[in-house]
Amino acid sequence: MYDFAIIGGGIIGLSTALALGKNYPSASIVVLEKESKWAFHQTGNNSGVIHSGIYYKPGSFKAKFCRDGCQSMVEFCREHGINHEVCGKVIVATKEEELPLLENLYQRGLANGIKIAQISAEEVKEIEPYVSCLAGIRVFSTGIVDYKQVCQKYADLIKAQGGDLHLNTKVEKIKETAQSQLLETNKGTFETRLLINCAGLYSDRVAKLGGVAPQAKIVPFRGEYYELVPEKRYLVKTLIYPVPNPNFPFLGVHFTRMIDGSVHAGPNAVLSLKREGYNKTDFDLRDFVEVMTYPGFWKLAAKNADEGIKEIIRSFSKAAFVHSLQKLIPEVQYQDVVPTHAGVRAQALMNDGKLVDDFLIVKGEKSIHVCNAPSPAATSSLEIGKAVVKEIEALGIRQW
Repeated sequence: MYDFAIIGGGIIGLSTALALGKNYPSASIVVLEKESKWAFHQTGNNSGVIHSGIYYKPGSFKAKFCRDGCQSMVEFCREHGINHEVCGKVIVATKEEELPLLENLYQRGLANGIKIAQISAEEVKEIEPYVSCLAGIRVFSTGIVDYKQVCQKYADLIKAQGGDLHLNTKVEKIKETAQSQLLETNKGTFETRLLINCAGLYSDRVAKLGGVAPQAKIVPFRGEYYELVPEKRYLVKTLIYPVPNPNFPFLGVHFTRMIDGSVHAGPNAVLSLKREGYNKTDFDLRDFVEVMTYPGFWKLAAKNADEGIKEIIRSFSKAAFVHSLQKLIPEVQYQDVVPTHAGVRAQALMNDGKLVDDFLIVKGEKSIHVCNAPSPAATSSLEIGKAVVKEIEALGIRQW
């Protein structure tokens, strides 16, 4: 019998286990992960950015957790000797019609308490000499890190706290008893007083296994990246982002200098035909049918048809992808970028076609389900872990 069992060994599952170990030092904790490594899916395939929180609606969980998480993540990396850099980033307007959107974003950043500055095109060039723009915002607190290293440190600390960690352990059924939950896995049955679902791409299905309505369905979106060839890395010093389209839920293709010195360009955002579909040809019949028969998806697709078509074109046409990059850095040429990894974003979508714009935590009688935690969840992971602890305390559980 465990006091807490966490399903999912990504950065949210591990940060939650870490927070529980700190707040419930006498509790027994187990983390169950179906893959052979920690941070195998969303966490291990993201852009490695420590986000500032400038984009998110003031007062939302994303805005608060990301702003605070930006600070706590940097402090964690410093404390534990994890390679990171607070390099800052620029967000730039490349067309006249983007200037009001840039101003709105600046005001949102101020409302969120972010250290930012409005800068001219000339000042942008002092930071990023090869960028072509009309104006920009400098975001000072943005950083870069390898979140797989962060997750490994989380796991090490959980072990030191006395927690049990199980890889290659897939939860297949959940049964409820009067006092506990029974988690039937390919490695046997685990019993727990409280279940915490941090299953990412499968969080909605795990919630249903536990008898809880997740309120939304996970729809997977694949983000595909290119990488600048080594001799062209000089074109990017830090991070360069466009002004996001406020009517489209993704940030647009951008340049990110990674902690290993490489420079990634992207991602686009296309529907994945498999929840763990990192390649264009990946297909899963259940995943496909589930999306195609979900009314919310078709409402979202209709609303974003124009942008969606552009994303699909970028997916199949390198020339179109490069053209998008040239809006930021005209010097980038077709031969300067090569394909690299892709990631899949677990995005919760409501039946009415609205994306769940904030982190979503759903409570059951003996369970808590993190049902929407896409970017900036990695940045916010320590804060999300604390938030889950507060939800547990709200259930009246102070100590077992």
